[in-house]
Amino acid sequence: MSTRTVIRGGLVITASDETHADVLMEDGRIAALAASNTPAAEALTAERTVDATGKYVIPGGVDAHTHMELPFGGTFASDTFETGTRAAAWGGTTTIVDFAVQSVGHGLREGLDAWHAKAEGNCAIDYAFHMIVSDVNDETLKEMDLLVEEGVTSFKQFMAYPGVFYSDDGQILRAMQRSADNGGLIMMHAENGIAIDVLVEQALARGETDPRFHGEVRKALLEAEATHRAIRLAQVAGAPLYVVHVSATEAVAELARARDDGLPVFGETCPQYLFLSTDNLAEPDFEGAKYVCSTPLRPEEHQAALWRGLRTNDLQVVSTDHCPFCFSGQKELGRGDFSKIPNGLPGVENRMDLLHQAVLDGHISRRRWIEIACATPARMFGLYPKKGTIAPGADADVVIYDPHAEQVMSADTHHMNVDYSAYEGKRVTGRVETVFSRGVPVVTGREYTGHAGHGVYTPRSTCQYLT
Repeated sequence: MSTRTVIRGGLVITASDETHADVLMEDGRIAALAASNTPAAEALTAERTVDATGKYVIPGGVDAHTHMELPFGGTFASDTFETGTRAAAWGGTTTIVDFAVQSVGHGLREGLDAWHAKAEGNCAIDYAFHMIVSDVNDETLKEMDLLVEEGVTSFKQFMAYPGVFYSDDGQILRAMQRSADNGGLIMMHAENGIAIDVLVEQALARGETDPRFHGEVRKALLEAEATHRAIRLAQVAGAPLYVVHVSATEAVAELARARDDGLPVFGETCPQYLFLSTDNLAEPDFEGAKYVCSTPLRPEEHQAALWRGLRTNDLQVVSTDHCPFCFSGQKELGRGDFSKIPNGLPGVENRMDLLHQAVLDGHISRRRWIEIACATPARMFGLYPKKGTIAPGADADVVIYDPHAEQVMSADTHHMNVDYSAYEGKRVTGRVETVFSRGVPVVTGREYTGHAGHGVYTPRSTCQYLT
């Protein structure tokens, strides 16, 4: 049976426009928009009317970098697909792209099937997958072609984590060459893991075991070096490149230089690099362990380069790299040895609010907020205009956002399955009020009305920034 909902009186914000308009949703899609208080708007009739006067009406967020249930360091990320997607919905995100993992000695298909099994029937919002490629060989390369054909169009490789996810330059080049042929996009964790392991070993030998040393050994120069190397390998292969979780001034400079040269190179950063710093890693009594992630948090002066990169479009996307581990029993695995602290931060629920605060702080415009959090990740990973915008024919993934509501971020009130907040006590202005996923209200007036299994798997086309 057809269900029609009209949202009236809000300021509709997309990456390209801001307009006071009424939005009609029907059968899971955006059916029409009409300027508010006009005959055309009055003609939009529906069984359900939602008043958005004084609110923003924005596309649901697209978080293109999450790790639900990821095995890491002898434990698992604490958010399941059920808890993680519910928290995402609370934060105004209506699509995630998670990472399926190929283990060494196993095929891509085996890893992808395992992630489908984790997610199917459990998600509150729609989801898609990237593929982590840990073992490049002739069979893997053939499987890459097949995955692109069925809508898994991006592949992540690691220059970090020797013995786990690491690929050497030859393996990276071969995968890039394959992606140049099949239309896939290589996503790179750009840190020189071989050199970092030497520095880790030396630091521990000196008795430097606290969490702050995690940041000191994973040097910005080694992120920049790996970023440079990844760019040049992609250039040799004739392939596009997307560098994940860029954290350092020097790495942004490498991306900017490549883009100035006309190379199809893209960069992502994350809220933790924009709002947190090595000061957090240095918190006493092992509290710094809460902030251990890789790439690591940098000294605060790096934040200016990241904001500038977002304004100049040398960085195009803000994702979360949501990979939560509880402080109690998980982060604590690294007491006495920072290298054993599981790497990752919770953030899938906080991204849209933090970036709205960035608008108020003067770092970015309202439309740029929507661009880096919704539209560009959707385009980058082949989901646009189904996702990432409010336009006739798009999925009715719509958020009513109160730009005036104030909140204090806290583990006491968040919905992520983790026992701390990386932003504990942070005051922000702006809050999600109501969230529609394909026209279905999953958060209604600050009450959760969704359910596991509503979210569906969404195959993707190839990167829409490439001709």
